Amino acid sequence: MVIRKKAEDNQELVMKIQRFLDTLSIAYNNPSSYVLAFVHRSIVNEKSDFTPEHNERLEFLWDAVLELAITENLFTDFPDKQEWDLTDMRSALVRGKNLAVVAKKLWLQEHLFLWKWEELSGWRENEYILANTVESFLWALYLDAGMQEAKKFVDTYIYTTLDNILKHNLFKDFKTLIQEYAQAEYDITPTYKVLDESGPDHDKTFLVWVYLWEKEVGQWTGSSKKKAQENAAEKWYMSMTQ
Repeated sequence: MVIRKKAEDNQELVMKIQRFLDTLSIAYNNPSSYVLAFVHRSIVNEKSDFTPEHNERLEFLWDAVLELAITENLFTDFPDKQEWDLTDMRSALVRGKNLAVVAKKLWLQEHLFLWKWEELSGWRENEYILANTVESFLWALYLDAGMQEAKKFVDTYIYTTLDNILKHNLFKDFKTLIQEYAQAEYDITPTYKVLDESGPDHDKTFLVWVYLWEKEVGQWTGSSKKKAQENAAEKWYMSMTQ
């Protein structure tokens, strides 16, 4: 009979996470409570002696903490802003790309528990996985230390990215921004074309080009057509505004 353990029973993992929490001066109660936030679902395939638990369960209610903390801050700090402006700003703060930047600044990728194949495939740098890890960690923090400590984390590491978002007009999505730019400057609407697809059905990569008239002005890849379009729009917008 195989005795199945929980990831948080692994003392090496617990000690690693404890050191991480200490570097952030987080007033935690139980460091093992945070281990699950760093367990990617792929590890279940490799660690057959572990119970099939991973961080996606913790992601489920992350917005109950993150959006509440950010909404309160925005409402207080921008009394003259209309509801739609506050909504755009909040969306930019909780957007996966922004959370991935936060994750990299905190070196969360160094604490991920991945399967060998994902490790070799560079998933530690995957923005989607990094954003999910921030979400899972925040929920674990809330469950262990309470709302006050969770809000302190949001205020210190996530809400502080707002200055850069406002500076670069990132509270709107890039497809909207380049459409507004192109219509104002050239009286034309950008179009997108998928030039190539590669990879298996469950892990495809799309190459998308952005066109003005028939001229290609930007190209990028993404894990979906929508994501590739957003990445291409961002690349072109940033090149035009820097």
